[in-house]
Amino acid sequence: MQKIVFLFTFLCVFTSCKNKELHNNIEEIGSINRDSVEIKYAKGFEIHIFEGYKTITLKNPWPGTDKTFKYALVEKNGSLPNPESFDAVVEVPLKRIVVTSTTHIPSLEMLGEDETLVGFPSLDYISSEKTRQRIAEGEITELGKNEDINTEILIDLAPSAVIGFAIDGNNSTFATLQKTGIPVLYNSDWTETSPLGKAEWIKFFGVLFNKEKEADSIFNSIETEYLAAKNKASQTQKRPTVISGAMYKDVWYMPQGDSWGAQFIADANGDYLWKDSKGTGSLSLSLESVLEKGNHAEIWIGPGQFTTLDEMKNANNVYKQIAAFKTGDVYSYSLKKGKTGGVIYFELAPNRPDLVLKDLIKILHPELLPTHELYFFNKLK
Repeated sequence: MQKIVFLFTFLCVFTSCKNKELHNNIEEIGSINRDSVEIKYAKGFEIHIFEGYKTITLKNPWPGTDKTFKYALVEKNGSLPNPESFDAVVEVPLKRIVVTSTTHIPSLEMLGEDETLVGFPSLDYISSEKTRQRIAEGEITELGKNEDINTEILIDLAPSAVIGFAIDGNNSTFATLQKTGIPVLYNSDWTETSPLGKAEWIKFFGVLFNKEKEADSIFNSIETEYLAAKNKASQTQKRPTVISGAMYKDVWYMPQGDSWGAQFIADANGDYLWKDSKGTGSLSLSLESVLEKGNHAEIWIGPGQFTTLDEMKNANNVYKQIAAFKTGDVYSYSLKKGKTGGVIYFELAPNRPDLVLKDLIKILHPELLPTHELYFFNKLK
């Protein structure tokens, strides 16, 4: 499912106490042959490797919960102690997979496992040309809406696993699937607040396909590019002031100071005017308070779904009061879409933060990256 710009969208067998007890038991069972996959930035999962099987511990399936999930990934002919202690058990490498967020698609493609994808809810949201070709050839089945997946069709697909996400623990569709014996594994990449933390979830998919080394190599390349760009941006003295978001009805939504979006601006050495606000989600502000603080902002990043300056002006004439609008320094990621309307940024940006950061550096400090062409963003005309 697509993740919308302002309200960042986005079961449960044991209590947190019971999960902790099971976690301890599993640690003891596998302690002799245990190894770990290094997770440097992501806060939501851990991977451990034992003789004949691996485990994923999901620590933050959705905001505001202390619930954890334990998944066992068993090698063919591998032996798993206490399989009843896990929330899902799958044989790896997976052969057929259903994913439920467009952010999962790039990980499959980068790992060379996109052909294992057999079903997805709301296919029109997918932007990737490669995966759209498979859709056109009838190789990926439409499963309906994410909140109302057609379970009969999904069961007929007989996937090795379904990769889901949840905003809380009440998902009757996933509960139904689990009762039929189809494993459901939650992926909470969307809860990460750091750009590299989101990107590191490729390691979650890597372990599902026995491609830990490939996933690690891909992530290391992204990390290297990201940190090099950040370092380059830090060397400039000027920090342009930045405003973000736009009005929806009577409320102006923009990223909170600890959010993913705000971190990008900081790493690009921009001065986000609401950087001191607390929280990782979205601010809900009155028009008056935004104008009071942000009318002199030099750069406007991500003005909602608007695609032209005239469209913005016609929606609300007050936008003309902001300095960035007057100078035309308004940049949006909403113009670049897949063939069926899915916004490419929503799908790919969490997986390629290095490209997002380079775009923002190009916008804020164009002299630092003279040859870089904007990948996600367009300057509104």
